[in-house]
Amino acid sequence: MTPFAVLLVLSAAVAHAGWNVLAHGVSRIGLPFLWLGAVSSVVVWVGVVPFTGGLGTGSPTDLLSGVVVSGLLHVAYMLVLQRGYRVGQLSTVYATARGTGPTISVVLAVTLLGERPSWWALAGGALVLVGVVAVGLADRGATRPEVRRPRRRIDPGIVAGLLTGVAIAAYTVWDAHIVRGGAAPVAFMVGCTLVEVVCFGVALGPRRRDVLPVLRAHWGRVLAFGVLSPLSYILVLLAVTIAPVALVAPMREVSVVLVSVFGALVLREGRAATRIGASVVVLAGIALLAV
Repeated sequence: MTPFAVLLVLSAAVAHAGWNVLAHGVSRIGLPFLWLGAVSSVVVWVGVVPFTGGLGTGSPTDLLSGVVVSGLLHVAYMLVLQRGYRVGQLSTVYATARGTGPTISVVLAVTLLGERPSWWALAGGALVLVGVVAVGLADRGATRPEVRRPRRRIDPGIVAGLLTGVAIAAYTVWDAHIVRGGAAPVAFMVGCTLVEVVCFGVALGPRRRDVLPVLRAHWGRVLAFGVLSPLSYILVLLAVTIAPVALVAPMREVSVVLVSVFGALVLREGRAATRIGASVVVLAGIALLAV
C-alpha cells in the first residue's frame, strides 16, 4: 500500500474509534440513537457533497442502485449486530464479526474483484486479524455474563458474529465496486445514510416517542456521531479507490484495538497486558501491509 493509502485507513480507524469512545454506552439505547445518528450524518455531510466531486463521474442510475443496495446491507449489518448483542456476549459477537468480516472481504476481493495482493501484504492482514480477535478473546475472558445460560451446542453469539461478518464483507466489497465505478465517496455515503434514515424510521414504531428525550439528553454525542462515523467510512471509501480491498479491510480494524487500549488504560477495564500485546501484533501487521 502507498503511504497515502495507509494514512487514509489509519485516520479512518482513529475517527471510528473516536466516535465509539464518545458514544460509549449511549449507543445501547438502540434504534432512537441509530436513527438520530443517521439523521445527524445526513445533515452534517449533505452540504459537503458539491465540494467533494458532486455525485461523481458515474451515471445517476448506477449511483442510485448502488446506494439502495449498500444502504440495505448496512441496515442488515446493524440489525444483525444488535440481535447478536441480545443473544450473546458482546465480546464474543464483536470479536467474531470483526475477524470474520475482513477475512471474507479478502476472499471476495481476490475472487470477485480480481485483486492480487502480495504474500507479505496478506501475512500483514492476517496478523491484524489475529490481533483483533485476541482483543475480543481478552474481553471475553474478563466478562462475566449477567445471566448464566445453559450450555448449547452452538454459541448463539458466534452465529450472530458470523452473520454480522458476512454483512460487513458484503457491504465492503459492494461499496468498493461502486466507488471504483465513479461514485463520489461523500455523495455515496450520504445516499446510503438516507436509506438508513428511512429504514430505521420505519423500524422505530412506538419508540418514536423516545427520540426527542434522547436528543435532548445526548445531542452532543449524536452530533459527534454525525461527524466522525461518516468521516471514518468516507476515508475508507477513498482508500479503496487507490488500494486493494484485501489490504484495506483488515487494516481498518485497527479501530477495534484503539478502543480496547482506551478501555484498558483510561476506563481501567481488565487484561491490559493482553490488550497491549495484541496491539503490538496489529502494529506488526500494519508494517507488513505498508511494505
